[in-house]
Amino acid sequence: MTAIIYAPLEAVLWPLMNKFYRAHQSSMKAVRDAQLWVARQEEIVAGLCLRPIAHGHWLTGLFVAPGLRGQGIAGALVSQAVAACDGPVWLFCDPQLQGFYEKLGFSLDVELPHALHERLVRYQRNKAMIAMGLTPSCLAPDQETAPQ
Repeated sequence: MTAIIYAPLEAVLWPLMNKFYRAHQSSMKAVRDAQLWVARQEEIVAGLCLRPIAHGHWLTGLFVAPGLRGQGIAGALVSQAVAACDGPVWLFCDPQLQGFYEKLGFSLDVELPHALHERLVRYQRNKAMIAMGLTPSCLAPDQETAPQ
């Protein structure tokens, strides 16, 4: 089995992220003004978007190929991506994912930029959603080293 490589996706390869999402019937889409990160094992097996906002980044679009879930790929990808960020990183997620993100150093006690707060309020009208945040220098102790 080929080793998984975690890295930013070059701008010219941006369409591959949407192809990956579509191949798995995901409604997620890569955002043009975002930095795209992928996990590759020859092909893309996971991806996420880091969109610059206010004085930090908004993490969206985290998706792992269904057949590879439960192997730590999502956690390793998030850890690699946020380690490269200056400033805080925020995300919205289903409350059931709180524990997953807490293991990566994210917390609920987060002050959102105004634009993200407004978006969260709109999203919460239709589904359960929580906001979490992290400052990259506050990575969980077991997430400070690159995945093997």
